[in-house]
Amino acid sequence: MSAHGLPVASPAEQGLCPERTQHIVRWLQHEVDRGRLPGAQLLIARRGRVVLDACVGRRDPGRDEPLRPDAIYRVYSMTKPIVSVAAMRLVEQGRLQLSDPVGQYIPGFLRQQVAVPGPHGVALVAATRPSTVQDLLRHTAGLTYEFTGNGHVNALYAQAGLGRRDQTNAELCERLAALPLAHQPGSAWAYSRATDVLGRVIEVVTGQGLGDHLRETLLQPLGMHDTAFHVPPDRHHRIAEAFGHDPDGGVQMPMHDPREVPRLEMGGGGLMSTAHDYARFLQCLLNGGELGGVRLVSPHTLALMTADHLGASVPHADNPLLPPGHGFGLGFAVRTAAGEAAVHGSVGTYHWSGIGGTHFFVDPALDLFAVFMAQAPNQRVHYRGAMRGLVYGAVVA
Repeated sequence: MSAHGLPVASPAEQGLCPERTQHIVRWLQHEVDRGRLPGAQLLIARRGRVVLDACVGRRDPGRDEPLRPDAIYRVYSMTKPIVSVAAMRLVEQGRLQLSDPVGQYIPGFLRQQVAVPGPHGVALVAATRPSTVQDLLRHTAGLTYEFTGNGHVNALYAQAGLGRRDQTNAELCERLAALPLAHQPGSAWAYSRATDVLGRVIEVVTGQGLGDHLRETLLQPLGMHDTAFHVPPDRHHRIAEAFGHDPDGGVQMPMHDPREVPRLEMGGGGLMSTAHDYARFLQCLLNGGELGGVRLVSPHTLALMTADHLGASVPHADNPLLPPGHGFGLGFAVRTAAGEAAVHGSVGTYHWSGIGGTHFFVDPALDLFAVFMAQAPNQRVHYRGAMRGLVYGAVVA
């Protein structure tokens, strides 16, 4: 066992070419050397054993200090799968149902209106049905993000200050409920603040703050001791940082300060974590919902979560976050076709990423997962695709 607490094996023992596996490390080091990554960490596991846990570069580009395996990263939207699993635990306990209207827990969502653009401006019409917990999990609740488009509702989100970390989940959801929807519930897939709302639903159902609930029911039982909504002072020296400028010449995306204790425990993007912690979560998923005697969900629940919940009836083909040959489950993008997509992956592979530069995928067909950690927000899309090619290129049996 190593620091991540998972068994370790050589690449060759688990069907990876040793030379190709080491090529991944050399390639990452090359990206650091040419100034496109401050530092990066990649962990690959196959058949329940870690075959690569590599760090390259610096923890903080402003300091002459190497990136170490215990580095703590802003994982942003990789918070969503964790919160989604927490919600499905409540479904298994009979405390929540996927068909429940969101307004059953947050009354402001009972009487929503939808913004409909027209030749004479934007009209508000009544929602044809209430959004449900399933809609929150699969991003079909009619919500959006302020940064995913230039539409009327995106602008309203930006004006409402929804990203402020000095508000509670309850206050955020009050602001959201007062704004119109971008789509009729169930009519379109739109990446959104839905998981933020799901976090508030969890709070209402359990009577706990989201951070407390995640810690007690998921993070601590799995041994994810470095995963939380802020980093305590004795671990500040482990926080990974991004470049102060975009190495490609663009405008560098600002990143939040994880040293601050936020009032907003944002279910869609607030967690900090390590590669080792997140690897334990992914191994639990790959095991069918269990790790080290701790069961989070049943294999049947996990199968439901990693099935496509969009089908042909919910448009999503023109969204760059869901490549061709993919659908979306309950918290994850899911591969539905062997071809079509421009990245590797077996049918049934599920994945998600964080806007700060992190990414993971789980391939049940190959009994394989990988988690990539870096703080490189402007380069994130490039490294997501590159990581897939490098990892699958090393799997030879």
